[in-house]
Amino acid sequence: MLPHSYEVPAALLLALAGALSCFAGYRLFKLTLAIYGFIFGAMLASSTMGVSNTTGMIVAAIIGGAIGALILVFAYFIGIGLAGAGLGALVAHVGWSYVRPGDPPVALLVALAILGAVGAMALQRYVIVLATAFAGAWLTLIAGLTIADRAVERSSRVGDVWILYPTSAPAGRPWVPIAWIVLGVVGTIVQLGLTGRRSVRL
Repeated sequence: MLPHSYEVPAALLLALAGALSCFAGYRLFKLTLAIYGFIFGAMLASSTMGVSNTTGMIVAAIIGGAIGALILVFAYFIGIGLAGAGLGALVAHVGWSYVRPGDPPVALLVALAILGAVGAMALQRYVIVLATAFAGAWLTLIAGLTIADRAVERSSRVGDVWILYPTSAPAGRPWVPIAWIVLGVVGTIVQLGLTGRRSVRL
């Protein structure tokens, strides 16, 4: 939630962030995570302020965005590593139960846990490409429509605020889902062809 006077500049930044995510999300994955963490953190923090508290909304958005960016960047990599390690440990336990009763050797457990963590990080490439391409495409469309609507409706009531609804499809525009799919597919192809060959920048 931001004052209406900040709507167009914020939407422009969101459009640029969406385009970056859509076409270079894999190559710049850490930056992409920070951007989305900042957006969601700023949304949550600024919504706790009153609509008439302009300074409070801006300060809360900055602080909440910074916290959100840090959480998303660090929590993702920890989570994906732990998930892979847990899967490796599960395979060790289940597989060993077919060999003999009891717990598997510690060395086998640790080895499979490490392999699971490494495998999870390696196989996430295509998930990252798809997720960043389609999430970036959606953010770009939402931001672009906001800018277009603002250009048509140049006047706003005093005290109005802009509230971003990133998961809601704009009403009266049946072409938006089609445009989202097309743009997401294009972003996926671009990332796989140009940036997907390079490693993620951690």
